[in-house]
Amino acid sequence: MDKNISFTLKVWRQNGPTAEGHFDSFEMKEISGGTSFLEMLDILNEQLIEDNKEPFVFDHDCREGICGMCSLYINGHPHGLAQGATTCQLYMRRFNDGDVITVEPWRSAAFPIIKDCMVDRSAFDKIIAAGGYTTVRTGQAQDANNILISKQNADEAMDCASCIGCGACVAACKNGSAMLFLSSKVSQLALLPQGRPEAARRAKNMIAKMEELGFGNCTNTRACEAECPKNESIANIARLNREYICAKLAD
Repeated sequence: MDKNISFTLKVWRQNGPTAEGHFDSFEMKEISGGTSFLEMLDILNEQLIEDNKEPFVFDHDCREGICGMCSLYINGHPHGLAQGATTCQLYMRRFNDGDVITVEPWRSAAFPIIKDCMVDRSAFDKIIAAGGYTTVRTGQAQDANNILISKQNADEAMDCASCIGCGACVAACKNGSAMLFLSSKVSQLALLPQGRPEAARRAKNMIAKMEELGFGNCTNTRACEAECPKNESIANIARLNREYICAKLAD
């Protein structure tokens, strides 16, 4: 049975991208270890509302580890210490009685703060719009079962497609690079024949858009891979680099 714990919670408060931010501290008492991290934040907000104080703003949606919205930087780690899990899959049993838990937003120039720990990640949508798609003539698409794809490529493409675009890779990277996200989205199409016709244009356009939006460069520290909740591999970055170099040579 999960025991109850009491701890100090420090959360980042900021009214907007240009406002000055600060930490507020709260004493959380007798929280069950079976409570999820987001449920604990719900308890905090209930207390703040009862005290006629402004609730703490954070992003969430599915709470099932699928959508990637729960973008919180917890005790120095994107999504917290749990490996291969998002914040909504983190439970208070991972913390100890008397701990100090610090919660911050993703910190990246490309992810401006909306309020408190909610950030604007629409930059990812713009990268996808620049080339993360395939073009198929309506009514003339070949039946998928008639397209031969090796099991190795199919499995690897599926692994790449598991990226949920949460931004943990950007938050973990000292350069604020989006290369793991971008390379996963490029790889899931580059490994399949349906994605080959636009491969060269895709790699060039998506990298150009990433640079335009202010993301940093990759220096292969592998922090992104270590913190990714879906365990995306930096092998994807190597594939993206090959796609990009081949496209530039073709030019």
